[in-house]
Amino acid sequence: MRAAVVNGLLLVFAALILGGVAVLVTVQLGAAALVLCAALALVPLAICLAGIRWVDRWDPEPRGALTFAFLWGAGMSVAVTLLLGPVVTALLSVGLEGTSPDIIGPVFQAPLVEEAAKGLGVLILALSRRTHFDGPVDGMVYAGTVAAGFAFTENILYFGSAITDPAGLGGLITVFVMRGLFSPFAHVMFTGALGVVLGMVVAKGRGKGRLLGAFAIGLLPAIAGHMLWNGGLVVLFTDFFSFYFLVQVPLFLVVIAVVLGLRRAERAVTYQRLAEYSGAGWLTNQELEMVAAPRGRSSAMAWARAVGAGPGMKQFINTGVRLAFVRQRLRAGHAATHDPQLEVHLLHELEAARRRILNAASARRV
Repeated sequence: MRAAVVNGLLLVFAALILGGVAVLVTVQLGAAALVLCAALALVPLAICLAGIRWVDRWDPEPRGALTFAFLWGAGMSVAVTLLLGPVVTALLSVGLEGTSPDIIGPVFQAPLVEEAAKGLGVLILALSRRTHFDGPVDGMVYAGTVAAGFAFTENILYFGSAITDPAGLGGLITVFVMRGLFSPFAHVMFTGALGVVLGMVVAKGRGKGRLLGAFAIGLLPAIAGHMLWNGGLVVLFTDFFSFYFLVQVPLFLVVIAVVLGLRRAERAVTYQRLAEYSGAGWLTNQELEMVAAPRGRSSAMAWARAVGAGPGMKQFINTGVRLAFVRQRLRAGHAATHDPQLEVHLLHELEAARRRILNAASARRV
């Protein structure tokens, strides 16, 4: 109950901050420009959210947690960046005396401030959503959603700036193609690195102190990747397409390979842990395949939809996956205090979903 209240307050807080940022952006751009820029920013946002949903489809995260992640990225992360960015730039200018402002801003200040601001939202989720923040894939999903929210607002600001540029429509189209189509996943990749590190620590059942240490460590690859992305054309290349195809595209492919590996490991854990329940009689072998095997899951969902039991089957699969990760924590010896009770609760939910499926199928036959 207390956790639900805390999560609700976090949602309200994040929404209020986003509302304040929206007012600020409206004053800066004007209502008409804001609508146009927001419409354009929806394109890369949709691409990012589609990719995140693909990563998240094995063990979907709660909508409330994902909503908070997006609101934090689109609102709080941007607010922190706008407030602290000039201060950090001034400090860096003193420490890096003689360095061009064109390098200090995008190469040093932006990665430091933006990744810390986004990462704080991921850390809050790791602390407040421990029953759903199970490992690296969850960390990637939450971090990616925070980053997608941040990129959405940032793109609105970039597009708004392009509208007022002397280049006019041509400049806006260039910025849209570069940011919205060529590199929509940039922020997702940077912050995703932090999410993976936090997820690894959560999966090992480390305490809050270790989680804070993991946050500091996870910021390093996030900031480094951001610095490379922003500074590549300044430091390494002079031609955008050379930088894009020699650095950005290979980096994106590496991230895809990492995600595929993490998802494969997640499926293996699901199968191994649920096999224990199958051996104890809680699941049949067929049900084990329905939940833990991709082909079995696809076949089960197709059958369930055909007989009107789609919602029940979806609940059965989602509950089974949650149960597998609770069992994983119990087996590894780093379960939360409420995990034994949660295991029993999920077993009852599994039984309820099974009855729901059978009742729906029986009703359809009648």
